[in-house]
Amino acid sequence: MAFPIIRNRRLRGSAALRNLVRETNVTIHDLIYPIFITHGTGIKDEISSMPGVYHYSLDLLEEELQEIVDLGIQSILVFGVPDHKDAHGSSAYDAHGIVQQATRRIKELQPQLVVIADTCLCQFTDHGHCGVVHFDEQKQRADVLNDESLELLVRTAVSQAEAGADIIAPSNMMDGFVYAIRQGLDEAGYDQIPIMSYSVKFASAFYGPFREAAHSAPQFGDRKTYQMDPANGREALREAQSDVLEGADFLMVKPALAYMDLIRQLRDQFDLPLVAYNVSAEYSMVKAAAMQGWIDERAIIMETMIGFKRAGADLIITYFAKDVARWLRE
Repeated sequence: MAFPIIRNRRLRGSAALRNLVRETNVTIHDLIYPIFITHGTGIKDEISSMPGVYHYSLDLLEEELQEIVDLGIQSILVFGVPDHKDAHGSSAYDAHGIVQQATRRIKELQPQLVVIADTCLCQFTDHGHCGVVHFDEQKQRADVLNDESLELLVRTAVSQAEAGADIIAPSNMMDGFVYAIRQGLDEAGYDQIPIMSYSVKFASAFYGPFREAAHSAPQFGDRKTYQMDPANGREALREAQSDVLEGADFLMVKPALAYMDLIRQLRDQFDLPLVAYNVSAEYSMVKAAAMQGWIDERAIIMETMIGFKRAGADLIITYFAKDVARWLRE
């Protein structure tokens, strides 16, 4: 049977009918809101390339956290902007580092919030890379050393757990990082702390505004020797498989918008909770077009969120989280 017996439009005749048959929904519980925290006092500075996103000092966190909680958002991803950088990113694993201080403060103010700590070194190193850099004089080349970097990442993860982080989210793309961090957390007595692995993280042009926000741009070279080639899909599945075998509790695809095919492939192949990271340039492009009056911002954002969920994401890290939360409450 076919047309005119079959008429697919029968199920689209009213908003109520469309709601009855809707296959994919975004809920407030799907949202994770990133927040940038820095040293100093009285700081609430808008990030120029990310309108509506701010750097906050610890003393001004209370109002922002209250707004997040009032909107019903239950989870935040914490990025720290340190006041000290060195070759080994020592402030990343300092007990009094900015992420550690921020985590303790958040838990004092809003203990029910799930605090996800980004676990990387790039914001904390003076060279801007995600690990220990060795300069080979003979080859005149700088290399990011994998295993030496793992030791520092483990120290960072343990210090974040000690500060009260509920989830550790390593974003460095070193080989074996999930295994090393899982072992380090377990040995330190944090065997109940889950790992949200940046499993499939590409060397992407979509990170530009974030690097302004986190002050994390590489001072030389690029990150293509450890972040993935955007052209590779099968490799992404191998990366995810490695993280599953090493003990990851969540898998992530970053960026999300240009890689929805991989969100779907990971959803089909793995049964762990899957996270889509709606990254900074994806945010900034929508904001810029909306400021020009070229698009319907709300419609574009909500359609994008639906797209992530339809592709297979369980959770969405997005700078639009507060906007989406407001709209879902209406």
